[in-house]
Amino acid sequence: MLENYFPVLVFIVVGLAVGVSMVLCGRIFGRFNPDQNKCAPYECGFDTFENARVKFDVRYYLIAILFILFDIEIAFLLPWASIVRDIAANDSMRVFGFFEMLVFLAVLVVGYIYVRARGALDWE
Repeated sequence: MLENYFPVLVFIVVGLAVGVSMVLCGRIFGRFNPDQNKCAPYECGFDTFENARVKFDVRYYLIAILFILFDIEIAFLLPWASIVRDIAANDSMRVFGFFEMLVFLAVLVVGYIYVRARGALDWE
């Protein structure tokens, strides 16, 4: 049973080895000569005029989280769309597959209506 997990263990060990070796090679062979421009928090062509630790409005994060949430939910439609012909060809799965996707889309729409009703997408 555990021999089935051996490739996963090898993948993890190789990934860690590659990551650690790249960091160590950069530390050993790289030059470390910082100057004022390299240590500046921003490299956009002008000096900073405020503290870099200003607080962002929470609405930026809320919009980003909602985008990711709805984007991932829409990404779940792709596997269903790729097998919809197989579902339609099978008589026993035709109705189940259709109502399964209707329920999923209903949850998606209810979530969108909830977000709109709470005013999370309104911007002032």
